[in-house]
Amino acid sequence: MQETVRSFDVVIVGGGLAGNCLALALNGSGLRVAIIEANTKEHMLHSAMGDRALALAAGTITTLEALGIWQGIQAKATAITDIHVSDRGHFGKVRLSARKLKVTALGYVITARDIETHVAELVDQTGITQLCPARLVGLMSGEKEVNASIKYQEESLCLSAKLLVGADGGNSSVRKLLDISQQVTEYGQTALVTKVKTSLPHRNIAYERFTGSGPLALLPIGKNRCSVVWTRSTEEAGSLMSGSENDFMEALQHCFGYRLGQLTLAAPRRAFPVSLIRADRMHSGRAVIIGNAVHQLHPVAGQGFNLGLRDVEQLADMVLKQHEQGEDIGSATFLNDYVTAREQDHRRTITFTDTLVKLFSNDWLALAAARNFGLAALDHLPAAKAFLSRHAMGLAQRLPGLGNRLKPDH
Repeated sequence: MQETVRSFDVVIVGGGLAGNCLALALNGSGLRVAIIEANTKEHMLHSAMGDRALALAAGTITTLEALGIWQGIQAKATAITDIHVSDRGHFGKVRLSARKLKVTALGYVITARDIETHVAELVDQTGITQLCPARLVGLMSGEKEVNASIKYQEESLCLSAKLLVGADGGNSSVRKLLDISQQVTEYGQTALVTKVKTSLPHRNIAYERFTGSGPLALLPIGKNRCSVVWTRSTEEAGSLMSGSENDFMEALQHCFGYRLGQLTLAAPRRAFPVSLIRADRMHSGRAVIIGNAVHQLHPVAGQGFNLGLRDVEQLADMVLKQHEQGEDIGSATFLNDYVTAREQDHRRTITFTDTLVKLFSNDWLALAAARNFGLAALDHLPAAKAFLSRHAMGLAQRLPGLGNRLKPDH
């Protein structure tokens, strides 16, 4: 049986946050856009991954505003007005303050499901073609177009496009079909994720506490609630997950202390292995991969989603400019330019995150002393704190003027 062929300008594989945000950025440009998503919308809305908290950097908020997303989710987000960084059992501390930087917030925390649901609703309102659930089974790039073979509602379809974007996450089908290999750094750690109720108000402070076996973050989310991301060795995490909730909370309380008073478990415990994963290439033929399909980071600095959204922003900006100039949005030259534009941000963010993990996830006495002197000194150097704050807020990585181009409907 001959496949039905449907033509588009851009085919986006992956209907999660990265793919949907890219679709919204391209909406109204005259480009014909299609989204392919392997999971049903019901499955995506009820996935355990939706329970995780996302730390949205201030630079990310600017992009979400430009896409018309932030306006619909702001009421569900909790502002971070201060960041408190410490090293358990040592004297070094760094405190970052929105007030001292004369900004409203250093960032915001929101449950992934809240932002995912709203973004999906916005995409539904655009009339952008969505094929869901649909499975990508083949890819082939030609001189003028890329062809994607998919299975959709028991039917075989072929979608042709000038550009195909793989925004389909860490287990990316696009990356596999393009035969792009990965470099994996195993940390031997697992992230334990949950929410806790605090007996003292969090006062919109985000806490990052480094311990010998990994970092512990408590992020304000809602009233007297904090999202917990607790990284432990894989062995320790297994013991904490197999033990009782009381034992888990006792260990968590001992690790964090009583800055927020008594902690009470307020959500199920979940465990996610963590590692650093980087794709060897970002494009092949007329296909490019973005977000978690390219990079998966340790959660220590909360940079994963923010970095992925900068991929979206950069690609959308360049595609729109290329389209307005009547140029080929899938040419090798264009995609090489995109890769060059993203490389520095990827390298800087990945190096920063990886260094934090290696520097703070150990109890070697000499290193502990050095890093604590560094933290203490940093806390008293205004210029250095301002530099660190801009990185924490995701402002150091932003390119000027991108938000202006990404207004809805342009």
